[in-house]
Amino acid sequence: MISPGYGVSVRDLCELEGMRGAIVLAGRRGLDRMVSGVNVMEVPDIVDWVKPQELLVTTGFPLATGDDPGSSTLVRLVRDLHGRDVAGLGIKLGRYLDRIDTDVLAVADELDFPIIALPMALGFDDLLRQTFSRLNELATGVLERIDALHRALTLLVLEGGDLDQIAAEVARVLDVGILITSTDGRERAAALSEPMREALVEAELMVPGGRFRVERASTRPAALADGEVCLQPIAAGGSDLARLVCVSPHRALTRDDVVALERAATVAALLVTRQEAVAAVENKYRGDFLRDVFLGRAGDRTYVVEHAASLGWDLEGPLVVLSAELDPATSEEPPVTGRLRRTWQERFATAWRQVCDGQRPSIATVDFTAEVVALLPVPDGEVDAAVARLVAAVRGDRGGGRRPFSVGVSRLVSTPEQLPEAYLQARRATEVGRRVGGGGGTTRFDELGVHRLIALVPDPAEVRSFATDVLRELAQDTEEAADLRTTLQILLDTNLNVAEAARQQFFHYNTMRYRVSKLERILGPFTTDPHLRLDVAVALQVLAMRA
Repeated sequence: MISPGYGVSVRDLCELEGMRGAIVLAGRRGLDRMVSGVNVMEVPDIVDWVKPQELLVTTGFPLATGDDPGSSTLVRLVRDLHGRDVAGLGIKLGRYLDRIDTDVLAVADELDFPIIALPMALGFDDLLRQTFSRLNELATGVLERIDALHRALTLLVLEGGDLDQIAAEVARVLDVGILITSTDGRERAAALSEPMREALVEAELMVPGGRFRVERASTRPAALADGEVCLQPIAAGGSDLARLVCVSPHRALTRDDVVALERAATVAALLVTRQEAVAAVENKYRGDFLRDVFLGRAGDRTYVVEHAASLGWDLEGPLVVLSAELDPATSEEPPVTGRLRRTWQERFATAWRQVCDGQRPSIATVDFTAEVVALLPVPDGEVDAAVARLVAAVRGDRGGGRRPFSVGVSRLVSTPEQLPEAYLQARRATEVGRRVGGGGGTTRFDELGVHRLIALVPDPAEVRSFATDVLRELAQDTEEAADLRTTLQILLDTNLNVAEAARQQFFHYNTMRYRVSKLERILGPFTTDPHLRLDVAVALQVLAMRA
């Protein structure tokens, strides 16, 4: 039995030996409809027995001898067959039907539904035999083509080929563009022309100079010009490894194209698995070295610089250390397995490596299991701009299942000897920034201020006790206490300017004066005692960090 995915067009079917002399009466624009089988009409109510992509043929007898012969019956039949995705209707004229009425032909032209006058000498058994012989020939050719592609790709992998070569071979055989990306759409290899890239950007399927938006083509092909973009997962051993994206702007993909892409994805999975195994070993080796640098036991400066250079890293010159961590799952999210969390971390680390390599290959980037560390050179001293570009590229539009993350940035350092302290600064900035801002932000160590000192206190209970002692009932977790704390913070921010504080909270001036009096009854004379005012300000920051 021929797969319904394979077919020959009605136009090609008219070229068969038995169809010589056939005349297309109507629906000429539908001659490219695919035919995967032939059905013979023996009864008037044939509609319930037809299948999509069938060519329906008849002697005309069921049409001439039905309960209601005439053009209205044939018009209804044409519409019903079109609605069932039948490829076309072939009728022998001259014995039971002499002609097809013009209103029937008009409907067929309107629907692009081919109606063909079959040769009187045509035997339906000959048509069935020739059609299925042509379909078998087509299917055999398709399978041979797919097998040849599979063998060629397997040979590429065995000979040490890379993903770019696999993409190029698939693109050549299928005459399409191929993009191999990470699971969140970051390019790993491609055989894609510049016009195709521009078309993807215009269709908002790709960020300019960035990632392919895999989430927009994950469930069904996405439209692109006169064709489509199809996405095929690359997976192995239950692990989601990458994505194979097929870009076909000039035609829709056929069933055999999809089968070929599935074969290509299987071969690509072997190569990706091998690459990830090698990358894991390299990352451990690089990570061990960088840990030794941060612990100050990697050796003298000359050795550290030379060994880093052998890894492709530049540790000389002004740079900052970045510590990036995925934010914890929120309480609204369902619990996840450790394996899924590790998948998130691997995808996160891959994104950092690809972005860093794309911006400057000399950036040291390592996955430390629960964090990603990057040493970002800043030769011009513009730390904020350099960090913002890097973080924005990693974060993108947060598509493709990416998780929110926090980043800590150290002070600018100029020598490898300063890296251990810079790493501690970056980690501290990440931790404190998440406590204060709630995650998803970028925090510089120089911006921590008093939060830096609060975070250094090893006993959280002692810090909380200090805040409770200073703020008293304002430290309670009630709506009234939170409201008064807001007023208190605004007063401190406005340097005790009651009028400005009232304006910011949309209070009457006398209402704000009453609130100030109430706050002083609770806290003491903080408006006149600078030491108490300092304690209050620090206690408020403690609560903000522990929230």
